Amino acid sequence: MAGYISLVQFTSQGETTVKDLPKRIDAVKKTAAGMGVNTVGVWLTMGQYDLVAIFDAPSDHVMGTLLMALAGKGNGSSETMRAFSEDEIRTLVSKM
Repeated sequence: MAGYISLVQFTSQGETTVKDLPKRIDAVKKTAAGMGVNTVGVWLTMGQYDLVAIFDAPSDHVMGTLLMALAGKGNGSSETMRAFSEDEIRTLVSKM
C-alpha cells in the first residue's frame, strides 16, 4: 500500500454545512474502504488548510479515483501528495 497525505480546504458549501463534518468523515471512510483504501486518520487543522487526511491506497489510480469521487461532493478542495514511509525511504536511498 502507498501512503498519501491530503490537505483539504472547505468550499463555501463545506463551510455552511460544517456541522455535518462527522458524518462526512464517516462517509469518506466508507467510500475509501469500498475502494480498498485505508483511512489512517483525519484531523481538523488551523491555518491554511482545514483538514489533513492520511490514506493508504493500493495504487495511484485507486487514490485518484477516490479523490475524484470526493471532489464531486463539493465540500472541499484538496492537494494530495504521495508520502513515502521510513522503510520506503531506506529502499530509495539504498538504490542511489
